[in-house]
Amino acid sequence: MQLFGVFLACLPATPASAAEGARQLPLMFDGAERLSRPDLSAVLRVRILTTVDFPPFNFADQAGRLSGFNIDLAREICAVLKLETRCQIQAMPFDELEKTLESGGGEAVMAGIAATSELRARFLFSRPYLGVPARFARNRAARIDGDTAKALSGRPVGIVAGTTHEAMLKAFFPKITATPFDSYDAMLAALKDGKVDAVFADGLRLPFWVSGEASGNCCALFDGPYLSQKFLGEGLSVMLRKNDPLLASAFDQALADLSSNGRLQELYLRYFPNGLY
Repeated sequence: MQLFGVFLACLPATPASAAEGARQLPLMFDGAERLSRPDLSAVLRVRILTTVDFPPFNFADQAGRLSGFNIDLAREICAVLKLETRCQIQAMPFDELEKTLESGGGEAVMAGIAATSELRARFLFSRPYLGVPARFARNRAARIDGDTAKALSGRPVGIVAGTTHEAMLKAFFPKITATPFDSYDAMLAALKDGKVDAVFADGLRLPFWVSGEASGNCCALFDGPYLSQKFLGEGLSVMLRKNDPLLASAFDQALADLSSNGRLQELYLRYFPNGLY
């Protein structure tokens, strides 16, 4: 098991304990490990596929240019591998990514995709470069006596029905009253209106809603974040074609370099200045 997988397995539902810790990426690569760089001289081009609808990971800025954490990371990977002149970053609808990669329309996908057993049967994946946490958000007007998840026992907490977050909430917080909603937007609307005291959802999206205009300053993040490999997977990875293990190894080597030299941490703080953990 990779070091990051070990880290997550040891923290099935463990909240971060300090603000400074939240600004640090969990250790994803062994600092003593040295990965050899494959010979990429025969690689003619590397087309990295992404989307424009997953800010702050991938989006089009006001000038229409591709921007975001994944975009900058893709460019850094190409630089480390000395493939700048052969790298192309192409945006398309999310539901076209898998088909395009499988049909040879690209060499890699960087669009916030986490590896699953079904996807691993069809594609290769790099080591994860960012863990996916779950978070609580509470309505500020709710009278909650305490600042940990224990204080939510017996209280209505919204979740999206049928999701991993519903399963995770019920497994780790059985005393909380899980209140299901048909959609993410319906869940957030109920939180804003005070129909539930809190919600439990994707820790990558929830902080942006809480701090954005849509929430109307109704709510605040509460406790956590929580990491669980069992429920939330290994983390975000680069997805590559099944028949391209050379490029997959190269991406692993580049990510290890960017982790060890601090560049990955710099990109993380650029797009998540308050941290995720």
